[in-house]
Amino acid sequence: MSSEICPECNQNSYKYGYWCKSYAQLNANDHWEAIQWIPYDRFKDIKQIGKGGFGTIYYARWIDGDIEKWNFENQQWKRFGYGGFEVALKKFDNIVNLNDVLNEMEIHLKTYSGNGLTTIRFYGITQDPETHSFMMVLDYVTDGNLREYLKNNFDNINWKQKLSNLRELSEKYSFHPGNILSSDFKDDLEISDFGLIGVLPYIAPEVLSGDEEYTKAADVFSFGIIAYEIITGFPPYPDIPHDEDLAIKICNGLRPKIPFHTPKLITRMIMGCWDARVTHRPTFEELLDELHKYYLDYKDYLEKGKNKDSEIVIQIKKAEEFSENQESTNTTTIATPLNYQTHPQAIYTSRLLNYSKLPKPKNEENFERELEELTKSFFHIITNDDIDEF
Repeated sequence: MSSEICPECNQNSYKYGYWCKSYAQLNANDHWEAIQWIPYDRFKDIKQIGKGGFGTIYYARWIDGDIEKWNFENQQWKRFGYGGFEVALKKFDNIVNLNDVLNEMEIHLKTYSGNGLTTIRFYGITQDPETHSFMMVLDYVTDGNLREYLKNNFDNINWKQKLSNLRELSEKYSFHPGNILSSDFKDDLEISDFGLIGVLPYIAPEVLSGDEEYTKAADVFSFGIIAYEIITGFPPYPDIPHDEDLAIKICNGLRPKIPFHTPKLITRMIMGCWDARVTHRPTFEELLDELHKYYLDYKDYLEKGKNKDSEIVIQIKKAEEFSENQESTNTTTIATPLNYQTHPQAIYTSRLLNYSKLPKPKNEENFERELEELTKSFFHIITNDDIDEF
C-alpha cells in the first residue's frame, strides 16, 4: 500500500505511513527532501577534518539524528540515529557570491534520490553562534576522498573494481576526485561539492576559456580525467604548477598521458571524453552502456570462465601481464601510484580561477587521428545488441 489516510489532513497523502505532503515543506515529497534548520548545540565532538579553497569540513555527532516521520500523537518528529549520528559540517570560506552557495544546496537536493544513486545526503543548515558562519549538514563518509584512497591502495585495486567504479560514476555524474567520497570504495561512491568546482585539471577547456556555457559535456570531460586517475592511479599533471600557463596548455590540447599498456577500449573512451570538440564527446548514457558491458564481460570471465574472447577481457589480461613484468623489474627511480611526488604548486583543492583571454579550445596534433583509428578498430565491439539490461 503506497499511501494511507493522514490522521490530521484526512487525505490520501500520508505516504507509506511516513510523510504527509500537506504538513511538510511544499517541495518535499519525502523526508530526505526536507531541509532542516539544526541548532548548532545539537552537534557534539566537532573537529576539523579537511579544508579547501572554498570551505572547511568538520566532523560532528548529531545527537538528535535525522527526521524519519511525524508522530501525530506526541506532535514531534520520530528520528533515527539518536545519540550517535555522524555528519559532516561544511563551512564556506572566502565566499565570493552567495548565489554559488545556494546553487550548491539546490543541486544537492535535486540530485539526491534517497536510494544512494546520486550525490551525498544534505540534511539541512546550521550556524556557528560565535562566527555566525552558516554550514551545510551532510553525510559523513569514513574512507575519505578518492585521491588519497588511490595513493594508499592502488596496488590492491583490481580491474573488476576499476570497471565497477567507472560504471557507477558514469551513472552518478562525475566531478573532481577530491570531492568523490566513500564509506567503502569497493561498493559505493558519493559525489559532493556541486557548483563550486575550481580544480584546474578537471575543468573542461571550453569552460576555462569561456568559449561555451557550462553543459553536461563539460562534466563528461571531468569524468574522463577521473577515469584516467582511477585507471592509472596518478592525478593529472602532478609534477607541474597548476597556473595560467597550464590553463593555456589545456585549451591548446594538453591532456594527461595515458600509459600505452592501458586497454585500448578504455583509452578510446577516455580520449573521447577529452575531445576539445564538445559535440564529439560521448554522453553519460553512452558511457554507462559501454562500461556496463565491459564490467559484465569481465565479471563473467572471472566468475564463470565465460567471454574469453571478449576484447575487454583480452586487453585487461595483457595489461595485467605487463604490470606483473614491470613489478619484477621495477626500480625505485620509476614513479608509481604509491610513490609519486607532487609539485608544491599542483593544487587539487577548489579555488577561484579567473584567467582571461585564454585561447579557443582545440585538440593537440594527432589527437583526432589517433582517436579515429581507435574508434574504427573497435566500433564493432560495442553495439546495442550486445548490451544487456540491468
